[in-house]
Amino acid sequence: MHTENLSAWTHDHRFGTGFEAAAERRTKAVVALTAVMMVTEITVGSLSNSMALLADGFHMATHVAALGIAAFAYHHARIHADDRRYTFGTGKVGALAAFTSAIILSLVAALMVWESGPRLLTPQSILFDQALLVAAVGLAVNVASALILGGGHDHHDHGHGHHHHDQNFRAAYVHVLADAVTSLLAIAALLLGKYLGWWWMDPVMGLAGAGVILNWVWGLLRQSGAVLLDINDDADLDAEVRAALIADGSDRIADLHLWRVGPGHWAAAVSLVTHTPRDPAYYKALLAPVHELSHITIEIQPCR
Repeated sequence: MHTENLSAWTHDHRFGTGFEAAAERRTKAVVALTAVMMVTEITVGSLSNSMALLADGFHMATHVAALGIAAFAYHHARIHADDRRYTFGTGKVGALAAFTSAIILSLVAALMVWESGPRLLTPQSILFDQALLVAAVGLAVNVASALILGGGHDHHDHGHGHHHHDQNFRAAYVHVLADAVTSLLAIAALLLGKYLGWWWMDPVMGLAGAGVILNWVWGLLRQSGAVLLDINDDADLDAEVRAALIADGSDRIADLHLWRVGPGHWAAAVSLVTHTPRDPAYYKALLAPVHELSHITIEIQPCR
């Protein structure tokens, strides 16, 4: 009995992308940058009476909280990576953070609708020059934040695939993009109001920004919620696993469970019925080409 050394049969539960440390640093930098701009936009928006600018400022305020949640998620997942209380590791912490961020974004959209609606009925006096200056600076900050999160060449190269799977990173990136869109809408509304006298464009842009944000919210809720609820929505992966296990025609799959345990990482629990039972290592070798599988449990039932 190999009772002293079980290393050949054990493994860690670090189901991440390998880019979490860099993503954590970038997210923290964006939090600091966004917080400074948030205070500026809310202050100038109040003084200039611009709903578009105020909406952008309040929107950015919630993004400070949401991006802070994203940064905390990376930190929490890192320090608890080897905590055995997390049965399948801390890979889902990011999905939980993304789901929380989506809820915050939905509240932002609701606030923008609440504030913009009544302003459509009442003309507003707006200090256009001051509001335009701050909105332009806000857009520059959003572009800089997007570049920081993008991380240069690795986001567009080998890192892009990993970031695509990272719900927490995607949530942070969506928040920055939403900020950029509301900044662009604010600038457009202020320019139209200043040069054409279309004061109503200010609240209209607030409503348009809310619509864009709600569209992104739905995508985040759907994708992060699927991870948290262990939904297997990858039909191709399911088919690939089944094909690999019954390739020789002598085994039948009685039960198969597939679920995500981290960004780009899946777990599989399989119950096989066979006339010729083999060692579990044999079946795991069959599944070796399925690179998404990081944790495999095989149950073998001899056919009577």
